[in-house]
Amino acid sequence: MSELWEILGDTSKPIIYVLKHFLARSLCLIVLPIVLYVTFFYIHFTVLNRSGNGDGFYSSGFQSQLIGNPLYNASMPREVAYGAHVTIKSQRTGGGYLHSHWHLYPENVGARQQQITTYAHKDDNNKWIVKKFNEDAPSLMNKSLTIDLVRSGDLVRLEHVITRRNLHGHRVLAPVSRKLYQVTGYGENGTGDANDIWRIEAVGGNPGDFISVVSSRIRFFHQLQNCILTGTGKQLPKWAYEQMEVACSPSHRDTKKNTYWNIEGNYFPRLPNISFQVHAPSFIEKFVESHTIMFEGNAGLKPKEGEVTSRPWQWPINYRGQYFSGNSYRVYLLGNPIIWWSNLVLLFTFVIVYIIHSWKEQRGSIELEEIKERRERTIWACGWLFIGWALHYLPFYTMGRVLYFHHYFPALLFSSTLSGLVLDYLITCFSSICHKLILPNTFAHFLEGLTLVVVAYSFYLFSPLSYGSSGSLASERNSSMHGLKWLESWEF
Repeated sequence: MSELWEILGDTSKPIIYVLKHFLARSLCLIVLPIVLYVTFFYIHFTVLNRSGNGDGFYSSGFQSQLIGNPLYNASMPREVAYGAHVTIKSQRTGGGYLHSHWHLYPENVGARQQQITTYAHKDDNNKWIVKKFNEDAPSLMNKSLTIDLVRSGDLVRLEHVITRRNLHGHRVLAPVSRKLYQVTGYGENGTGDANDIWRIEAVGGNPGDFISVVSSRIRFFHQLQNCILTGTGKQLPKWAYEQMEVACSPSHRDTKKNTYWNIEGNYFPRLPNISFQVHAPSFIEKFVESHTIMFEGNAGLKPKEGEVTSRPWQWPINYRGQYFSGNSYRVYLLGNPIIWWSNLVLLFTFVIVYIIHSWKEQRGSIELEEIKERRERTIWACGWLFIGWALHYLPFYTMGRVLYFHHYFPALLFSSTLSGLVLDYLITCFSSICHKLILPNTFAHFLEGLTLVVVAYSFYLFSPLSYGSSGSLASERNSSMHGLKWLESWEF
């Protein structure tokens, strides 16, 4: 950009020349990287096309493209009928399935009734039976019974298949979101009370519209408490296995995706099936969805109980590493202290060189053109690297999400490159000073070789941390790593 700015200011060059440079930089530095990035994701989706543990974070349509997922090549009824066994997925980004299990809310956490959560993985505890509010569920196999389809505006009960308890709401504060109401599982063998009744509505539809699998975006309004079923996205404590909270929002103006749901699974053998392929998203839709989930998922990460995290101020000084494997064969992520601390020293050295250069420029000091040109060239290159380091490091101070040591690594690349340039500048300056005593090239080569030897030897010393080590911890005197624990905060 700075070069383009200089070209623009050169009035001797025609405007077409400036436009060519602008187009060349736009094509090579903006368009080409974007095309490559998108292409790599296309390859990623093509090659990594199998089901995994994190499928539930993605939409139903996305999952239908994953080999091994229950929705892959699946077929099921398009419309939802009363008596159907369904799974209900939150449309919140990365949202899970409406879920329940036998465990109750603990004492002093609202009503001591069955827990309702959202859960990102598929299991039988995600299955619900859709019933009319005043009738039991009809038989799935009795072909003589009339099939009654669920419509927008209907009053329904949702019965949990495994525990036979109904989805229930009442005016008791939710366990985490204290401005919302608690949602529980209540009743015995599908029989509960009036607080089990919900009104189902299709967003953007009309009253009486059929509720369809995947394509219908639906909301559940509690008939008595006049609140909306909400997947808050907030993590519950260990008593709920760190699953996500489900609550009931009294605000009808809450139109966030937290309140939107869709039917994913739909088992009703008396209706004809359609292929799930009709819901398959395009590549661009999958690309946008995957990035939205990555961004929002990362922003919402919170440390688990007992998990070791770190703060940004600890990273440049190599204050604490991170265990990647804590069993008998230990792998510990720690920066090479020689490189890490040298980077820090040389970063400050650059700041000092920049201040000296600015002072000399301001004072109009007279010096050899060669020396001045070398310093200006170094400062120009290091200045951009310093900005790159700052942009990749300083924003972490504003982040509320959980942070780890490896988040510093992109900034480290800029810092290490800057260190190389500053070191080269210093070696050249010292060689110029000592040229009368020692041949400049000989002295420069000696310092460069010494630097390489020190870095290589430090890698050799600390390599067991990366490649794995066993035996005693470094805090014990009989450990082979005892002499390498230079800081008490290092935990290997």
